[in-house]
Amino acid sequence: MKTLSIDIETYSSVDLAKCGVYKYTEAPDFDILLFGYSVEGSPVQVVDLACGETIPAEIIAALTDTGVTKWAFNTQFERICLSRWLRKNGNFDNTGYSIPEDTVGNYLNPASWKCTMIWSAYMGLPLSLEGVGAVLGLGKQKMTEGKELIKYFCQPCAPTKTNGGRTRNLPENAPDKWDSFKRYNIRDVEVEMSIQEKLAKFPVPEAVWNQYHLDQKINDRGVALDMELVHQAIAMDIRSRKELTDAMKKLTALDNPNSVQQMKQWLSDNGLAVDSLGKKEVAELLKTAPTEMQKVLSLRQQLAKSSVRKYQAMEKAVCADGRARGMFQFYGANRTGRWAGRIIQMQNLPQNHLPDLAEARSLVRSGNFDAVQLLYEDVPDTLSQLIRTAFVPKSGCKFIVADFSAIEARVLAWFAGEAWRQEVFEKGDDIYCASASQMFRVPVEKHGVNGHLRQKGKIAELALGYGGSVGALKAMGALEMGLSEDELQPLVTAWRNSNQNIVNFWWDIDCAAMSAVKQHLDSEVCGIEFAYRSGMLFITLPSGRRLSYVKPKLGTNQFGGECITYEGIGGTKKWERLETYGPKLVENIVQATSRDILCYAMQTLSHCFITMHIHDELVIEAAPEVDLNAVCEQMGRTPPWAAGLKLRADGYETMFYKKD
Repeated sequence: MKTLSIDIETYSSVDLAKCGVYKYTEAPDFDILLFGYSVEGSPVQVVDLACGETIPAEIIAALTDTGVTKWAFNTQFERICLSRWLRKNGNFDNTGYSIPEDTVGNYLNPASWKCTMIWSAYMGLPLSLEGVGAVLGLGKQKMTEGKELIKYFCQPCAPTKTNGGRTRNLPENAPDKWDSFKRYNIRDVEVEMSIQEKLAKFPVPEAVWNQYHLDQKINDRGVALDMELVHQAIAMDIRSRKELTDAMKKLTALDNPNSVQQMKQWLSDNGLAVDSLGKKEVAELLKTAPTEMQKVLSLRQQLAKSSVRKYQAMEKAVCADGRARGMFQFYGANRTGRWAGRIIQMQNLPQNHLPDLAEARSLVRSGNFDAVQLLYEDVPDTLSQLIRTAFVPKSGCKFIVADFSAIEARVLAWFAGEAWRQEVFEKGDDIYCASASQMFRVPVEKHGVNGHLRQKGKIAELALGYGGSVGALKAMGALEMGLSEDELQPLVTAWRNSNQNIVNFWWDIDCAAMSAVKQHLDSEVCGIEFAYRSGMLFITLPSGRRLSYVKPKLGTNQFGGECITYEGIGGTKKWERLETYGPKLVENIVQATSRDILCYAMQTLSHCFITMHIHDELVIEAAPEVDLNAVCEQMGRTPPWAAGLKLRADGYETMFYKKD
């Protein structure tokens, strides 16, 4: 046996969507109900475990045999569930697949597992089995009644007189539905195999599968949570919300001061009509509102910050050993291949700016609400700033946090051959000062000569690298930073004039992509290859990885010009036709290449215990003797496919995660 295709149906009283598969399988009532499988493409078999059938011995052996490739759609679910089930039934030892010092848990080795969901994402397709089947036009589609059947058999039910007070539906409660469920299980394996067959001529490179296996190892390892801090933060937030709400009720006499409508009406009745109570709008109102109004608005602002959803997500996701697992979705962004966050959503953690972070953390951890309120006044904001600090290394270890310096700006300059920018990076100079100096033709030093121009350099750098104009500057907060409306267009012009190679790069990419779609011509720009094959636009990066654009064709943009359109997941999270053009493609290419550089660093440092990676940052659980500088040096190594690219990684050591 060389390949095994699998789909399972399971039961657990734990909410999978909120808690993740690792916590899901730890429920005492977790079990596998149906096991659908196909050996090397043979007709699908289903084992009805819920009704006493057993999985054949050779299939059990194949699950733990690293020489047999196991396929599934969203393989992580099958692998983790089967790991738990095999241990529970005495078919799998408790040694795990790493060294004893690692915390990857007792899970099946991901090295022999491959995932058709990842394959689909690599091809720019949806991340759902139903969606992929529809886009590919498969002969056999996922059965639409599946959601109802899963809700009926795989989740607890509410006890009623009608169902005899039971809290779970079993096969004997609905034999017809159970037969449909078995057909559904078979169909999922068939659809999964059809995807493999359909995509066979565009295989995922082994290098990407190796990255996926490392990703799975990091997800299996997880990261420790300070649950005492988490519990106290949630309790403190409840008290804070009550006190803030009571104070607002006293000042306004409103039944529900949290109601936007009631608050707007109260403000209007008191001579302050407002259209919105959004964060920006309230901040502006606070500058000019009468004193009494300021008190109410300030309380409103604090209540708006009062969110413990991250802490609550930690409570739900934490495993029995105190670690949260499964936080990262490989290929979560299929236009670039970057990761997406799951469960706790580590990709959008609030920043921390408290100068005495450790002291604030200690007070919250000890439940000293009065001291937190006295010293920091804004309790919700303090709790928000402490969210990062809930992630901690295991006992006897430290965190090493290392990240790339200005990675996207470096990659963009390297691709475009913008020599002056590359020189800035090589020297380790401030890119914002250098950019301002280049734009305004005067020396600019941070806190020195012409230092006021640095802010203009910074906003230009952040907003304009991917074809952005006046609108992008506004979106980045240019007006709030003190720039006037009249300054914005000259700023755009100055940046583009000083970065002509980057501007040329945008339109060279646009031309190459257009030629590929319009005339099916292969071409290369700065080591990036463009090709049209089988109704797909492929952009091959220097790393060898491909970006895929589904069913590209020419369309007309909002300005009446020619543009490329393709099918993908849009802002509405639905499959739709999207527009793109040179600068947007450059953004995809640069972010994808930055992602590949991070992958290279992760593989370089795979001998370390990587617990988290957030954007361009790695968090390593390290023994006290591990040298920070050595880690940064290894992370900053240039991949062999990126000759000439100047990289730099900086880092720090800490006993809890934070933004340095």
